[in-house]
Amino acid sequence: MARTNTFFWYDLMTSDPQAAGAFYANVVGWTLEDWPGDMPYTMVKAAGTGVGGIMAIPDEAKAVGARPGWLGYVKVDDADRAAAAVTAAGGSIQREPEDIPHVGRFAVVCDPQGAVFMMLAPTEPDQPGVPLMTPGHVGWHELYSSDPQKGFAFYETLFGWAKADALDMGPMGTYQLFADSRDKDCGAVGGMMRLPEGVPVPVWGFYFAVEAIDAAVERITSGGGRVLMPPMEVPGGSWIVNALDPQGAHFALVAPKR
Repeated sequence: MARTNTFFWYDLMTSDPQAAGAFYANVVGWTLEDWPGDMPYTMVKAAGTGVGGIMAIPDEAKAVGARPGWLGYVKVDDADRAAAAVTAAGGSIQREPEDIPHVGRFAVVCDPQGAVFMMLAPTEPDQPGVPLMTPGHVGWHELYSSDPQKGFAFYETLFGWAKADALDMGPMGTYQLFADSRDKDCGAVGGMMRLPEGVPVPVWGFYFAVEAIDAAVERITSGGGRVLMPPMEVPGGSWIVNALDPQGAHFALVAPKR
């Protein structure tokens, strides 16, 4: 099972769930499965294991200008206690804790700089944990923040995350890697950096793992998506690409080879 205080589920809220599902099934290799609940929700799976879901943007979110985008869930033991800890650490509550029948209790929150994420205390057994670069799963987590140092301090206080290596990115500042545990043997699972040009507000981004980046780029473009930058090799030898899906949601891919 996924460890407490780690990202473990990812939802896409979009203007066209059916079209988005078909796009990602082709690009990432997911299978799609309708959730048997009252609200239309499509679960996405990689090799039979749940990764996240796709749903229409809720009306209340549309009313405040929400656009298509991915949101990540951090697993917690108690959603109410975790929400109180968010405000105590300087964050804010966007949606108070409430129950999802047969799933758990969740809350929508922001860190002090405004990046939105969710927390979920599952009531049912969750999906098993998988190694970081398993195809179809999230291989990297990235926070774009107006103040990465204060942002890291917030997550360290809230979830016990630990700093790993820091990379000097020149004019773009420091790229701070983080581990989701204070265990010294736990490797980095993501990075935090200052808002780059073209990213207007603090936000979490997620890199889905695929087997090879060039073939995935072809699937993005042929499926109606748009590549925002050409494939780039990153420290450690992996290849990444950032893109927009046909509905305008940002996503990224990571692969061990080009």
